[in-house]
Amino acid sequence: MASKFGLAGGIPERRVRPIWDAVDSRQYKPALKLCTALVVKHPTSPYALALKALILERMGKPDEALCVSLNAKELLYSDNIFHFDDLTLSTLQIVFQRLDRLDLATSCYEYACAKYPANLELMMGLFNCYVREYSYVKQQQTAIKMYKAVGEERFLLWAVSSIQLQVYFSSGGEKLLALAEALLKKHINSHSLHEPEALALYISILEQQAKYDAALEILSGDLGSLMGREEDKLRLQGRLHAQASNYVAASEIYQKVLESCPDDWESFLHYLGCLLEHDVNLPKASTGEHSCSSCSVNSALSNKTCLSEELVESRLTSALSFVQRLQEKNSSDCVRGPHLANIEIERQRRVSGDLNDRKVIEALVKYLHRFGHLSCSASDVEIYLHMLSDNEITELLDAISGSFDSSSVSVNALGLTITLFKVQELLGTLFTKSTTELQGIAKRMVHTFYKNLPLSNDLDPQESMYGEELLSMASSILVQLYWRTRNLGYLLEAILVLEFGLTVRKYVWQYKIILVHLYSYMGALPLAHKWYITLEVKNILLESVSHHILPQMLNSPFLQQAADLVRDYLKFMDDHLKESADLTCLAYRHRTYSKVIEFVQFKDRLQRSMQYLSVRSDSVLLHLKQKAESLEEVESILENASNGARLVELSNEDSMKHLTFNEDLQARPWWTPTSSVNFLSEPFDEDAAPASYRAKVCKHKSNEKYGPKLKDAERKSLVPRLVYLSMHGGASFLRESELNGACSDVTAVGEMKTLLEKYARSIGYSIDDALSVVLGMSSGKKAVKDFAPDIVSWMSFAVFINAWNLCSNESVIPGTDGSSPNSWQIVDNLVKICIDEQLTDANRMLTSPGNNFPLLVRMVTEPISWHLLIIQSCMRAMAPQGKKKKKGGPSERPNIPHLQAIQTSVHCIADTLQSVQTWLSDQMRPEEQALDILLSQLQGTSAEGPGQISCILDESSAMANSEIGGRIAQSLESWSSAGVVRRIVGAENETVAEFHKICDSKLKLLMSESASLSAMLH
Repeated sequence: MASKFGLAGGIPERRVRPIWDAVDSRQYKPALKLCTALVVKHPTSPYALALKALILERMGKPDEALCVSLNAKELLYSDNIFHFDDLTLSTLQIVFQRLDRLDLATSCYEYACAKYPANLELMMGLFNCYVREYSYVKQQQTAIKMYKAVGEERFLLWAVSSIQLQVYFSSGGEKLLALAEALLKKHINSHSLHEPEALALYISILEQQAKYDAALEILSGDLGSLMGREEDKLRLQGRLHAQASNYVAASEIYQKVLESCPDDWESFLHYLGCLLEHDVNLPKASTGEHSCSSCSVNSALSNKTCLSEELVESRLTSALSFVQRLQEKNSSDCVRGPHLANIEIERQRRVSGDLNDRKVIEALVKYLHRFGHLSCSASDVEIYLHMLSDNEITELLDAISGSFDSSSVSVNALGLTITLFKVQELLGTLFTKSTTELQGIAKRMVHTFYKNLPLSNDLDPQESMYGEELLSMASSILVQLYWRTRNLGYLLEAILVLEFGLTVRKYVWQYKIILVHLYSYMGALPLAHKWYITLEVKNILLESVSHHILPQMLNSPFLQQAADLVRDYLKFMDDHLKESADLTCLAYRHRTYSKVIEFVQFKDRLQRSMQYLSVRSDSVLLHLKQKAESLEEVESILENASNGARLVELSNEDSMKHLTFNEDLQARPWWTPTSSVNFLSEPFDEDAAPASYRAKVCKHKSNEKYGPKLKDAERKSLVPRLVYLSMHGGASFLRESELNGACSDVTAVGEMKTLLEKYARSIGYSIDDALSVVLGMSSGKKAVKDFAPDIVSWMSFAVFINAWNLCSNESVIPGTDGSSPNSWQIVDNLVKICIDEQLTDANRMLTSPGNNFPLLVRMVTEPISWHLLIIQSCMRAMAPQGKKKKKGGPSERPNIPHLQAIQTSVHCIADTLQSVQTWLSDQMRPEEQALDILLSQLQGTSAEGPGQISCILDESSAMANSEIGGRIAQSLESWSSAGVVRRIVGAENETVAEFHKICDSKLKLLMSESASLSAMLH
């Protein structure tokens, strides 16, 4: 290569180095100046042009960068180029990749490889191009060429990995596994294998073909020595034996694993499963489906063996003896596995039929006596708690509470206290207690947290404090008290408890997430957004964690903040999908072939994310909502979004079937298990058993992917296209009608019909039935409440039906004709009825959490916005063009009926928005008055009412200096319950004011349109 001789792309390196130094330090203007001089000096150098293109792209000039890159490409293709090296090509490849033109980079390398077929470096560059394009067949072919050229093992493994990718991501690829096996066998016979990853790849090829015996033979031979750790080799052998149904051999191997790694819980489960000869959660490909502990319990209990009871008992006895030996050898408190195994063995005995066996409860008590002070102990035994009888639960709780002195201040006593509360929470026994008992437990939790604060005084501020879980659990109990009593004071105390914890230590993410949901429920979205921002959610967490705030922000009047969240999410997703192939290239280069498969699967899963599809639609919709009063800006937004056509393509039936659900629901509070469910909006069922609540939570989480979320994602993806067609179809029809008589765009009308049929199906109706529902609601014959969950979608549907009717030659609504303005009246009536009903049912935001304010916001920002866009389009289409006016009076113009209908609609929508503004004005109270109202909720005189915990918090902060001292006492100096409540009042007022601005903006537009209409009609 030229660079080996002091040259860079054929240019002396001393001339290129200053340019790269400037680029690396992001000094792009000086770099461009130097590079321009270099191009002048070397006008025929492709490398100089490629370097200039790179700088232009970094400066945010993609069009200029592409032009210069194409010039460099043309120079490369000319016959008089002396220096043709990988440095030039790789620089061009970087530019083309960032410009999303991978095809151009690939064509450059293909040309270079055709010109220099023996150049290994260029062939590797071409292979990387195919990796970035996910062209698995071409990857395989290129890797085979390199392997034949130099015979290196890595190139063969590149080819085999490419074959594996074809198997995973193309139909019929399984047949290629035999080819991969043959290639590896031939290489092993002549050269053997020299890398652990090569052996792992070979084993996986055999495993995919169910050739378990062959794989075991390989591991037992000389190649088995490539495995770095003996335990890893044993685990692999155990898995292969189990898959081949050689359970005896598998159990013996897993026994060896446990002897050297006694805390390997997964291996113990495999060991026990092999003893009982049933499937024991052997590793399977991730499906992305949600699972929870309750589901695991049910599946575990139904996983019975086919062996006889005598044989099961014999094998469990031998397993117990083995586990006891492990306990004797490993007496350290750091090793929990053998002790937990004891409980699992006894559980298996109970599953096998011995329902009266007390050994399960004895093993649980023994385990918690030994490890109960650890924070993980409750989650360790969660699966076993749900199978206990009521008497056993009482016995267990008594045993835990009697094992420590609750009055002492020590880490162990605090740990056991937390475990006791956690076990009660996991068992659901708190649901069976009275409100007085629950309040007492919450007070005890808060008091225990404060009493043990001195234990954390010497910890670093970013270290987890002792007893942090207590405040989360206390807050949970207070939320439950609110759910039972509907006393707002309990909800305020739930917030105060967490705010107090964050005043002590501001890094507790669990507190912040719960506060996000509590403030959202309270209607104090600015505070919810503030705490979410402090979580500093980045990278892949944007995919799995943003569900905590994004749905609430999308339904709020804070359109810009919601747009910022959406922008950050899409930036990560788009950047990752664009650059993820670089990780795959890196994995090939470093010979970690298992990561090759993992990276490609991960990218594929993200690309099919339901949230990704939904947020892409949300991004367009948010921009449309923000600019709904400006027709020109809306048209620009739609044009940049391919007029919504791309989103419709992405939501086709086949794509919707393969969407993945990647949201982590485990961190959500129990009372809102998914973004579409909130138990606090439902009445509390006093008679429901704890198990029924667990089942309910599990059901909601399991059905999240297939529930309303899927239909909602599909429906949202149709809206931008429907808005575009509604604006242009209706406007075109009226413009043609004004000039030449009635004429409609048949293609647009047909597309609208297809999309509206799909839209209606997403609500659960055929288009004819949906039309009937809309007519029924607008005439008052059908109750709006019967369609409440999707009422905003119904309103938008009516708006689009009006536009469809407007641009059709024939009426699409039963009982009307093409020139009738009845469809306008249907929209007007429906909007007025729906909003009036919401205003009638609405309670005061300040004292009524979980109200219908978000629904009201959506009604105004979605269907009314779409309707106003259609009105603006129609007005522009019918406005007189230039100074030349149409002859004849108003009565001779064919569109007068439509103008009159639009005028009526404008007045109706304006009246409706004014009623919304009146309601909003009524919600705004002076801050001090609102503060007094909320604080009065915390000043109950009864010993059983709210207010006691807030007093404890205030008193604790006041006494902090004398009792605690140090950093924690200093942080508590700023604590004030009243200050927190004041922030809630301010946030709620800010939310109302923001919505008021949106209504103001729309009313100004309506007034302007009303004046224009009056001028056109007179």
